[in-house]
Amino acid sequence: MISRRDAPQWVKEAGRAATRAGGRLTSGARMLPDFLMVGTQRGGTTSLFRALAAHPATAQPNFHKGVHYFDVNYPRGLSWYRGHFPVRSLAERRTAAADLPGADGTAPLAFESAGYYMHHPLAPERIARDLPGVKLIALLRDPVVRAYSAHKHELARGFETEPFERALDLEPERLAGEVDKIKADPAYVSHSHRHHSYVDRGQYADQIERLLELFGRERVLVVYAEDFFTEPEPCYDSILDFLGLPRWRPAAFERHNARPGSPLPDHLHRRLADHYAPYDDKLAALLGAEPAWRRTGAR
Repeated sequence: MISRRDAPQWVKEAGRAATRAGGRLTSGARMLPDFLMVGTQRGGTTSLFRALAAHPATAQPNFHKGVHYFDVNYPRGLSWYRGHFPVRSLAERRTAAADLPGADGTAPLAFESAGYYMHHPLAPERIARDLPGVKLIALLRDPVVRAYSAHKHELARGFETEPFERALDLEPERLAGEVDKIKADPAYVSHSHRHHSYVDRGQYADQIERLLELFGRERVLVVYAEDFFTEPEPCYDSILDFLGLPRWRPAAFERHNARPGSPLPDHLHRRLADHYAPYDDKLAALLGAEPAWRRTGAR
């Protein structure tokens, strides 16, 4: 039997179309997310998503890692969004059948992961308005490494044509006025803000500060990719505790979507590290601890 992950692309697309059509008709019986992974892009979110999706008491979107409703699909409406998630009764049966130790009465939690939510100018406010009580997980990665990885990712997808240093030089021009356009027209999707924000996305402190203001510290968990990939077990346990889920672990913690390539040149590493230093200082003050890339001596 072919797994959903290994199915040909046309099969996936057909399945997604059928899911969307059926989901609209049955949206009233379907779940909405109890928690969201809101970022960051190229921060290890796919690896963490799959580890959390394997938990018997979670429910992921059908055929999707992320629906991207709160950033680029918001005009489609909440019924369209709900249609992507499982029927509640089916998710409850799956959780009950798992017979988790100490999980009597545990209700399944629906979730999705969209790395653009944290960075999008309107997404956090939309989430706060439409999903009262939702919890957020922000998975952060050394912003220098993340920026370089994002560039390789966009090159591979055909959304970037410039070499990394040139893309860094072009970023201010590419992003100029884009936030204002997004705020002025909720249906506007900015190609450059979504695909060319190599430096801007890594300015985590401002984004985390906004999440804390909107949702409160008790509903926002900041996790570091460096910790998750080095010692996944305690990191995973802390996430389950935050979500109120029974302790459980997958058979293995796998790393997904790594993109090999040449190392980042030293002069660009220094350029980015110097740029991010004040943002990292602010993040440390905001959270009361050094970010993992400083704590581990990565730079």
